[in-house]
Amino acid sequence: MNKEELKKRTKDFALRVFRFIATLQSNKSNDVIFYQLLKSSSSVAANYRAVCRGKSSADFLNKLKVVDEEADESLFWLEFINELELKCDKRELNLLIKEANELVAIFSSAIRTIKSKNPNSKILNPN
Repeated sequence: MNKEELKKRTKDFALRVFRFIATLQSNKSNDVIFYQLLKSSSSVAANYRAVCRGKSSADFLNKLKVVDEEADESLFWLEFINELELKCDKRELNLLIKEANELVAIFSSAIRTIKSKNPNSKILNPN
């Protein structure tokens, strides 16, 4: 998958999350969850665009780590909604969980690959 395809995929993920949340019943407690999910899912897309504009290897890697964290946070909130058993389109929720899992896997793998290709770099491998 090239960077343009991944840009589209991350943006599509955010759009699907926004549309999914729009179908859910709003109340004080749900709105907190929905807000967090809206922020994290849109951050995956926005920050991946920033990754593509990284100015150095270290900048690229740091931005990629943010994307990975936001994808994982999105996954957390989707799983949280699932465990709350909110009335929703379960098929779409399961597809979003699957997509979030795949995005986490993609970004985590990319991070590991970058680090393994630069094992002696103190910037890329600070530990």
